[in-house]
Amino acid sequence: MSTLLKKTLGRTGLEVTQLGYGAMEVRGNRIWGGRPCSDDQARIILRAVVDSGINFIDTANDYGLSELYIGRHLDDLRDQFYLATKCGCHVQFAGDHDETPHIWTRGNLMRNISDSLQKMRTDHVDLLQLHNPDVEICEREGLVDILKELKESGAVRNIGCSSTSPHLSTYIDWGSFDVFQIPYSAMERRHEDLITKAGEAGAGVIVRGGVAKGEPGAGLGGEDKWATFEKANLDELRGEGESRTAFLLRFTLSHPHCHTTIVGTMKPDHLTENVRIASMGALAPDIYAEAKKRLTEAGESPEAS
Repeated sequence: MSTLLKKTLGRTGLEVTQLGYGAMEVRGNRIWGGRPCSDDQARIILRAVVDSGINFIDTANDYGLSELYIGRHLDDLRDQFYLATKCGCHVQFAGDHDETPHIWTRGNLMRNISDSLQKMRTDHVDLLQLHNPDVEICEREGLVDILKELKESGAVRNIGCSSTSPHLSTYIDWGSFDVFQIPYSAMERRHEDLITKAGEAGAGVIVRGGVAKGEPGAGLGGEDKWATFEKANLDELRGEGESRTAFLLRFTLSHPHCHTTIVGTMKPDHLTENVRIASMGALAPDIYAEAKKRLTEAGESPEAS
């Protein structure tokens, strides 16, 4: 059986598996171009996630039915995994849509966490993250103070922010967040140095998008983004029998400040394969260095931080 490696999620002290589960995949409707997920499908994959040894699950208050499914199917296993969700969301359940507006007020954040706890049948979340606000809104609405208030109440154990450039660097400088969730992969390296900055500042780092949605055909990744793989000649660096998606996942895990990367799937066989790959750990240092060199030459490099 594959054994998942663990890292300490920064100053939280949580020992998390380097492979986490992105529960947006079980949202049950088609927001953000997703696929329907039945109650039975959700039960099967969520139970399989915990049974596989993954101990970190990430969701959000506006991920459709995700939180409801987690509460319904994992409440008896709550002590076996860490639970992260997000706030600032404006919940919509009616129909298919790509609009996910956010309302950055104290009242809405309080409604979010109350709703999340009720749906997930728990008295606390291990991490509550702001769902990608800009710095101006965060300052104006006093969002960090609201999160700290929730942390003091015990409903939230750690506070974080899902963020991107240009706001991410400022948030790291504040030193207020325990954890950051940041997009990163070989196909999207712009935050590579900011991940280092966050990690060196003592924050935990959750990477999202670490497999760029999977290779086109096998996963949901886009042809344009994956064209970089060929342009950088990364196929030459793959191990025997190693798929492109496997190489990409191991590249993500090779960043020294990636504490966990959340990968979503509804298919148990894909989950099993992800666990197997993640259990292999990081790429060899020389392969990782060569991959970064080739990607830079192909035009995919970190932005200045």
